[in-house]
Amino acid sequence: MALAAEPVPKTRFDAIPLLLIVAVALAALPLVGSATSWATLTIAGLAMGLIIFVIASGLTLVFGLMDVLNFGHGVFIALGAFVATTVMGAMGGFVASPSLAANLAAVAVAALAGIVSAAALGVVFERVLVRPVYGMHLKQILITMGGMIIGEELITLVWGAQMIPLQPPESLRGALLIGDVAVEKFRLLAVIVGLAVFVGLLWLLNRTKLGLLIRAGVQDREMVESLGYRIRRLFVAVFVAGSGLAGLGGVLWGLYQQSVIPQIGAQVNTLIFIVIIIGGLGSTLGCFAGALLVGLMANYCGFVAPKVALFSNIALMVAVLLWRPQGLYPVSSR
Repeated sequence: MALAAEPVPKTRFDAIPLLLIVAVALAALPLVGSATSWATLTIAGLAMGLIIFVIASGLTLVFGLMDVLNFGHGVFIALGAFVATTVMGAMGGFVASPSLAANLAAVAVAALAGIVSAAALGVVFERVLVRPVYGMHLKQILITMGGMIIGEELITLVWGAQMIPLQPPESLRGALLIGDVAVEKFRLLAVIVGLAVFVGLLWLLNRTKLGLLIRAGVQDREMVESLGYRIRRLFVAVFVAGSGLAGLGGVLWGLYQQSVIPQIGAQVNTLIFIVIIIGGLGSTLGCFAGALLVGLMANYCGFVAPKVALFSNIALMVAVLLWRPQGLYPVSSR
């Protein structure tokens, strides 16, 4: 008699890290005092967190799927931001126009230019610096940090060492009043872009054949190659995609800060690594949750205790790692 096949046990989704975001927001309410101020800070924190997620998602993608520690990720951020200053300057009529459509077109072109330029640099970066050191983490750290330093110097050579303003277009400046809550217009755009990137990454990695091949190649490269698939090309594409996401994040971060300097990528690098460590190295969902926590903590602490805000993200990372040493959503293969 044939034995009945046992059903494959399903992994239960862990919602606790996402509930932690809600808990942090609610815990901040009595500290802030005013419900209006709390709502404004919460929306601002979520927007900041989603911009950080866009930047960090590229590094998460590269490390989680390729096992590459790219400490030069900041150069892609900086390049995207500086290319945006050039594009926005060339589209001055669209930027100054009162038309929302023209303003969004200017931002879209700047974002596309930032993505393409960072992705192109990613091709060179992977081929020249990263490819010779696959599987060697210490050498990856050293050589990619050197690449970022060289990249910053080249950016300084092209655009100069001075701070360059990067103002949002006319229709995206100022704030909307929703009741008594002030919501900056650009932050709403950042929320939309960040959520779109998050949903797109989850769909690509979990619902498409390409995502299946990439994940299978990480687990057993030889087996996938024996089936006729060229994993190296897929991995190069992943690195280029991660670089492009960093370029997009650089454009958003530059508009968020309203200015750019050659060291903008290096300044954000520390924040990015805090986010991916909190989330669990290589986890897209963990990166998302970690970025939101970092954004909320930065805004709440900056309002309640500005001096504490200087090290609030480090304290958050330490607290999370004491609770879950592998991060909020650890990758099982790590």
